Amino acid sequence: MCGRYASSRRPEDLIEEFEVADNRVPTVLQPDYNVAPTKEVYAVVERPPSKEEGEQGVPAERQLRALTWGLVPSWAKDPKIGNRMINARMETVAEKPAFRRAFSSRRCLLPADGYYEWYPTQQLGKSGKPLKQPFFIRPKDHGILAMAGLYEIWRDPDKADDDPDRFRWTCTVITTDAEDDVGHIHDRMPLMVEKDRWAAWLDPTKKDKDDLLALLVPASPGALEAYPVSKAVSNVRNNGPELMEPLPLEDLPELAE
Repeated sequence: MCGRYASSRRPEDLIEEFEVADNRVPTVLQPDYNVAPTKEVYAVVERPPSKEEGEQGVPAERQLRALTWGLVPSWAKDPKIGNRMINARMETVAEKPAFRRAFSSRRCLLPADGYYEWYPTQQLGKSGKPLKQPFFIRPKDHGILAMAGLYEIWRDPDKADDDPDRFRWTCTVITTDAEDDVGHIHDRMPLMVEKDRWAAWLDPTKKDKDDLLALLVPASPGALEAYPVSKAVSNVRNNGPELMEPLPLEDLPELAE
């Protein structure tokens, strides 16, 4: 699973990196080194201009948006369902009712510096269960991680038609089996989309399930690095670049085998 990640890039950097044509972020998000579900995150999507902004039939354009992490399907009665929809498994994403419509036409890229996973140690907590050591997993070249995602637009029935907040934009991260280099830490990992496949993945006109799934691949073996970080990241109220700093070896507890 992917339940926590870091996203510190400025919107202008993302606009350049992802060749965004339209910035739809009304308020700049602060760098977040401890992104947790229900927070707002940057997402790259491809959508046609709205009716009031342009003529129908205008090609879709690449946009930068701020979405809430935790997908709320358009048919949901209660938006709280999004709290359970932070990840979509690649193995079932094309068929599961909560995700299949978004997979068909509302795909996105979620930029990240890297993500966190927790591994059990030999130390036991008060409950008798092993304490867990957080690890940060990122590209070895420190480049940007383009995680495969889906997004949805949920209409709040309790808000008026002229309420600018009547639509809630939400997203989820697609996961797969972890590759060997990081699989010993956790058996799942977010799927990456290689740069030469961004256009095809974002294109809302592409519908073939098998073709879309073929665009998704785990990170190339050896492309990622993982290292232990401070347990401070386990508390979502903690935030800062120090959360991504490697933990000194002398402070590292003995890990479970």
